[in-house]
Amino acid sequence: MTLLLVQMTVVLLITLACGSIARRLGQSRVIGEILGGILLGPSVFGRLAPQASANLFPPGSLGPFDVLSTVGLILFLFLIGTELDYVSLRKHKATATLSSALSILLPFGMAIILAPSLRAGFAPSGVGALPFALFLGVSLSITAFPVLARILEERGIQSTPLGTTALMCAAVDDVCAWTLLAVALTLIPHAGSSIGIGWRLLWLVVYIAVMVAVVRPLANWFARRERSTALTYPVMGIILALVLASAAATDAIGVHPLFGAFLAGACFPRIPQWQRAVRTRLDLVVSVLLLPFFFALTGMRTHLNLLTGRHIWLWTLVVLAVAIAGKMGGAVIAARWTGESWPNALALGALLNTRGLVELIVLNVAFNAGIFTPQLFSMLVVMALVTTMMTVPLLNLLGIRTQAERETQLQSPV
Repeated sequence: MTLLLVQMTVVLLITLACGSIARRLGQSRVIGEILGGILLGPSVFGRLAPQASANLFPPGSLGPFDVLSTVGLILFLFLIGTELDYVSLRKHKATATLSSALSILLPFGMAIILAPSLRAGFAPSGVGALPFALFLGVSLSITAFPVLARILEERGIQSTPLGTTALMCAAVDDVCAWTLLAVALTLIPHAGSSIGIGWRLLWLVVYIAVMVAVVRPLANWFARRERSTALTYPVMGIILALVLASAAATDAIGVHPLFGAFLAGACFPRIPQWQRAVRTRLDLVVSVLLLPFFFALTGMRTHLNLLTGRHIWLWTLVVLAVAIAGKMGGAVIAARWTGESWPNALALGALLNTRGLVELIVLNVAFNAGIFTPQLFSMLVVMALVTTMMTVPLLNLLGIRTQAERETQLQSPV
């Protein structure tokens, strides 16, 4: 127990410090927290002080970290699901739908083309071509909705047409990506599971139908029956129990529990006071306490020392180029088709190119499922970091100013 408490203390302090440094450099706090996790892993701490690293993070001690980070991610994906705005999606459905479709289909298609070559050189033995291609496609086509929302809020453009469209595209991307990820997970044989692939797919469809057609209407009915805008502690307890039950159901089917948590959030009643209360009560525990453990675990799985040699770095650049060209290209083409200006279209592409935390979740799911080797996992972590760090500089280059900069410009004499 003493070791676990010391580990928790170190992880929290390092991720907090790195997050603060990232904010001062104009980047999102998440970037610093991810880099903090890498600093604690074998790439930096393990190389500079191998004995100290082995004493602080012995391999057998990472089990509790895995459990804590999974619980944190379940609550985090639930919060993401509660923030899906169906009303705004309908208002901006033309640009949002087309941009979402192309920003998913183009990188996904390019990943399918790239998959055979990457699978031949970097996939574990015995991994099927279809699961590998699906996981790679999701990895290259996903957008980090929470990181994107934080960037928009920090710049004060979340209520502008560009900000609203970007949020809606990211929301649709998340739904599509998690659905594809759920399908990919059903194609992987699970140890100790007697449920075949066909039955897992069938149970997944049944589960989604029950959540959308039964649970969501019942949740709305229960919310109307309460006739209170305050989210009481008993109701909060029921909500958390249902989230955990939904996550357990998808895990039992053979799909990751995060998908169940996300769908539970999507079915959450759209009562603004309840949404704010859930966010306020859970966000502090999840963001400050539990997610740093996930970053630390990701850092410990990232072996940058495996990325050596011209051949490996060439493939890393290829993956990075495909990810950027596919995601930004699809969004820009769609935005231009729907009448957006070039600056707004490019800005939308830059925003949707943000991968951040959600990308790391997908990579860890693939790593735990035995789809990606440590080397490919590390290559894709580099891609996630670079594409996320590009967003703010690109917005600055395109002249998408922060709210403070706009106010300063208005106050300055002409």
